[in-house]
Amino acid sequence: MRLKVDQLTASLKQGLKAVYLISGDEPLQLGEAADEIRQAAKKAGFLREVISIETGHEWPLLQQQSESLSIFSEQKLIDLRVNSGKLGVEGSKALQLFCQKPSEDTILLISMDKLDASAQKSHWFQDVDKRGVIVQVWPIQAAEMQDWLMRRAARKGMRLEPEAVKMLVTRLEGNLLAAAQEIEKLYVLHGSDRIDKQDIDDQVAISARYDVFKLSEAILQGKLARSLKILDSLRSDQVAAPVVLWAISREIRLLIALRGSAQHASIYKKTHTPERHKALLESALSRLKMADLQSALQLCADTDLQIKGEMPGDCWETLLSICCLLSKSNTFANYPGMSSH
Repeated sequence: MRLKVDQLTASLKQGLKAVYLISGDEPLQLGEAADEIRQAAKKAGFLREVISIETGHEWPLLQQQSESLSIFSEQKLIDLRVNSGKLGVEGSKALQLFCQKPSEDTILLISMDKLDASAQKSHWFQDVDKRGVIVQVWPIQAAEMQDWLMRRAARKGMRLEPEAVKMLVTRLEGNLLAAAQEIEKLYVLHGSDRIDKQDIDDQVAISARYDVFKLSEAILQGKLARSLKILDSLRSDQVAAPVVLWAISREIRLLIALRGSAQHASIYKKTHTPERHKALLESALSRLKMADLQSALQLCADTDLQIKGEMPGDCWETLLSICCLLSKSNTFANYPGMSSH
């Protein structure tokens, strides 16, 4: 059965299938569709096992995993990640064998790049089509971007006026990852309040002097003085603390994912990370240990509670502490301190 991305949610509510194939060359939609299947399987009691196909020699693992149950669960989701759009002879045989002997206790989720026409005519593709669900992800065209933004905002309970959406479409230039981040940022600032064209203009104006992305870069570079100068400027310009926290915590979570994985290329591809930003992240990884990153993430959680008034303390001072921690510094000798406000 073949579905469009926006049909997947309704299908999952009707029940899980034995096999899911998610393919395409648009990282955001690809990742979110796979995440939706993982969440549905987790809710149904399936324990996830990941298999990454890098060289082609890993295909025997699929049969091993499908034939063995976890000691922690009687149900298993095999999360199969193929780092190309081609399976090869061994891969084709492995998938055909799985589809011939489906099990109620096992679900196979296949994530891979865009498939060419010949792959879609193959026996393994036809078998998956019969046994499960195929979702082919296509890039959002310019004419579809406005509707996509409206649907994404609506899922979060946001209300964007048509002129505000048109302005976003113009500025985003078809970049879905940037669009998703912009929606998140607007949600942090406005919640379910109505957002108009002026709100979009104001947010851009606020960021004109020092924006949160420059702060992220300075932190990744380990430049403490510059990080604190930008942080102070953001506070002076009355940039909302949740937006600053969002930008910093996003980098920390990405660093934690990279620190815990040997497959950096796959993570960068999934998150659509620009080349220049990869270098900044790798530089930070050479300086920071997992314990540093976990401590920083805990400080982010504290900051969130302070912003909400559920924990004593100044959220901006805690943000300053995060900058110091990520710069591997605990001294303020050469810095006059945050401005008083």
